Amino acid sequence: MKDEILFTIPGARPVHVHGRCDARFNAVREAFAQNFSQRDEVGAAVAITLDGVQVVDLWGGYRDAARTQPWVRDTIVGTNSVAKGVTVTALLMLVDQGKVDVDAPVARYWPEFAQNGKGTLPVRYLLDHRAGLPIVDSPRPGMAYVWDEITSALAAQKPLWEPGSTPCYHAATHGFLTGEIVRRVSGKSPGTFIRDHIAGPLGMDWHLGLRPDEEARCADFLAKMTVHSDPEALFTRAWKIFAEGENFNSKEWRRSEIPSAGGHGNARALARLCGALARGGEVDGIRLMSKDTIEFATREQWQGTELVGRYMRFGLGLLLNCKGTPMGANPRNFGMFGAGGHVAICDPDARIGFAYTMNRMDPGKGFGERAEALIQAALG
Repeated sequence: MKDEILFTIPGARPVHVHGRCDARFNAVREAFAQNFSQRDEVGAAVAITLDGVQVVDLWGGYRDAARTQPWVRDTIVGTNSVAKGVTVTALLMLVDQGKVDVDAPVARYWPEFAQNGKGTLPVRYLLDHRAGLPIVDSPRPGMAYVWDEITSALAAQKPLWEPGSTPCYHAATHGFLTGEIVRRVSGKSPGTFIRDHIAGPLGMDWHLGLRPDEEARCADFLAKMTVHSDPEALFTRAWKIFAEGENFNSKEWRRSEIPSAGGHGNARALARLCGALARGGEVDGIRLMSKDTIEFATREQWQGTELVGRYMRFGLGLLLNCKGTPMGANPRNFGMFGAGGHVAICDPDARIGFAYTMNRMDPGKGFGERAEALIQAALG
């Protein structure tokens, strides 16, 4: 396989698709092309590893809404809530090393967290979105960009309901909750831990908190996050920790460590990570964690319609295959997703790592039609 312009999709702004695609995955190549020609894709990348070997690496389109800046091989983009999954991976590495017990109180590792009746709340409930902490009561717009401020607010926050009783996707707070445990136990911020122990060893172009040279390669995010019009809606209240009018292209957003929604990278990087997890935690002699820990983390904790209204199925911080978020034919598939269609999936039986990233959010339900077309082509 050679790097080349595979094909051009004609139009007012022709789309060049570059990269490599093993013939066994021609259906993925076709679905990727159709996303541009039929589903209004602007810029995107899709990648697959098979038993640790890269077999698909495609990218194309444009970095900007005006479609004047080509998406190139090293373009990165905000991957939204995929950041939660990468941060969970960091925490699971500490679990694997015996440094964190998921059934121990969070306060064992983060003493200030014991405030407001949370002294016995276990790490497990932070991981699986049952902690009852999807918001902070007195948010300051932009507090999420100041690590000590947001984590102090979460430490002081009273759960909205009995922890463990109610599944609720913690869209805005989850990464800060799990990331602070990573920081307390390892002595490194989650972004630094990921660089040192995940992205660096695996050669992944994925970052939690961009440096200026990395920011220069970043595609524009082309849609504002959809927030419920009701100011009392839980999701609306949760999102008030970010700056008012945040377009997810600001320097504060890109440079801050926002492990709930702010990681940046590309499909190639995420497929590499998922490929390692699909192989039992190891690739090319680099072991992130044991197969036993992965199997432990992917045991179902709950399934159903969570409080905000999404049908989901969760393990310990990792999304599990279900009708609400379909990840292919294998019911054992698991992974990470981000608003608008970003997705990273592990197939532990086929030993496949799959990922798709883009800059135009899909407004549809679930992963959206563009992601779902690629998942169907790659994973059945």
